[in-house]
Amino acid sequence: MSETAIVINTAVAILAVVVMIVRFKFNPVVSLVVGSAYLGLAVGLGVEKTIEAITTGFGDIMAEVGLLIAFGVLMGAILQQTGAIQRLVETLLRWFGAKRMPYAMSLTIATALQSIFLDVLLVISAPLARNLAKRIGKNGTARMAAAMAIGLECGIVLTVPGVGALALAGLLGVPLGKMLLFGLCLVIPTVAIAVAIMSFLFNHGWWDPARDEQPFLGDEPTLGSDGSEGTHDSATDATDATESDGSAPAAPASSGATATTVKAKHDTATQAPLLLLFGPMLASLVLIAAGAILDAAEIEIPAVKFISSPVIALLIGLIGTSFVGRRVQGGKAVEAAIATGFKESGQILILTGVGGSLAATIKAAGLGDILGEYFTASTAAPLLVVWVIAAALHVAVGSVTISAITSAGILAPVAPIIGLDPVLIALAAGAGSLFAVHVTSNTFWLLQSLMGQSTRGALKTVTVGVSVASVVAILLLLPASLLF
Repeated sequence: MSETAIVINTAVAILAVVVMIVRFKFNPVVSLVVGSAYLGLAVGLGVEKTIEAITTGFGDIMAEVGLLIAFGVLMGAILQQTGAIQRLVETLLRWFGAKRMPYAMSLTIATALQSIFLDVLLVISAPLARNLAKRIGKNGTARMAAAMAIGLECGIVLTVPGVGALALAGLLGVPLGKMLLFGLCLVIPTVAIAVAIMSFLFNHGWWDPARDEQPFLGDEPTLGSDGSEGTHDSATDATDATESDGSAPAAPASSGATATTVKAKHDTATQAPLLLLFGPMLASLVLIAAGAILDAAEIEIPAVKFISSPVIALLIGLIGTSFVGRRVQGGKAVEAAIATGFKESGQILILTGVGGSLAATIKAAGLGDILGEYFTASTAAPLLVVWVIAAALHVAVGSVTISAITSAGILAPVAPIIGLDPVLIALAAGAGSLFAVHVTSNTFWLLQSLMGQSTRGALKTVTVGVSVASVVAILLLLPASLLF
């Protein structure tokens, strides 16, 4: 088949995926598999090779990052159950003060909290951010909303163990330790610069509280000594899950003992040092980074190589987090958190896997060689082209994770040809997938409602804020392409 036909059929397959997701509301997993099947048959792979590409691609990416995603999400679920996130935000407030909280909170969310499932992290942290916005004063809502959006979205695709970053590393064959180090070096200045730019804009008249804010419809949460809130969120669901018999709550007359027990567990969690709660997760990330440094230095220590391998390091972190969680909240609470974590990780795993299916089908179709010639002959910077592809997919699909995975699937066959380090391609694809978070994004509407913004206000804080971060990230990456 001619190169033109392969390119056209690939474009048709990707367009079909976008239309199925956006226009017909098909599940992204189903859409990606249908697109992969069409592409394989359209370019002449035949039935057997098409099916083989789909299944092998799924299996390969699951072997690469499946356990990593599961372990990361489970750790996050346990941390959420212990109330560690609320306590961390309160600690940051004491350390940095209200005025610096947009920077402190966005950087913390983008780095230390990326094992938490995004929607859960958002629902937990948004009420705290609303309360902090009042302490900041002028433009507090705008600055905290933008900081939340930038930290959440950048962390997903640029920071290990963010699910997008894990998927990008797996699809492009980037060692996870290397992705962790390079990602941190990029995400920290990206988030800090983007938050500074948005704060400057808001402080110079770009925010109108009368038009950009609206009263929050829910009850304002009152933080207790354990950092818990009165609003309904995933933490409530996790607590409800501990009712193993599925019965309704006990009558008030018989609930005294239960309330006392729950309060005692919360008090125990509050008394536990914050470093103890986050220690196992941070230790696992340090192990992964240490392994990457030793590999770069070509130092071979078998025992260290074993425990610093990403799967073992995150397993150690999960075991440690589970142990700490049991000590501070009891076995039932941890079991409920793990059950919630398994539900959350299932959809992420399948979506990542079918992203691998699309990548394998595109590779089998031979698009990599064709695009490789274009990239090497192009006068444009290759990383900029990668960014544009991911940005265009995100504008069409409206999902940061889906656009990052899809663009990585397109670019995976190209990585060995264009002569750039795959980690730069992965980060450029992640940066591009951040561009123009808009009304098709669930995160957009959650931030709009939970932060007390109008749609006009959310377009400023979320759409513009994250787009600024996307542009800052690629501008920081472009010089790196001259060095690696």
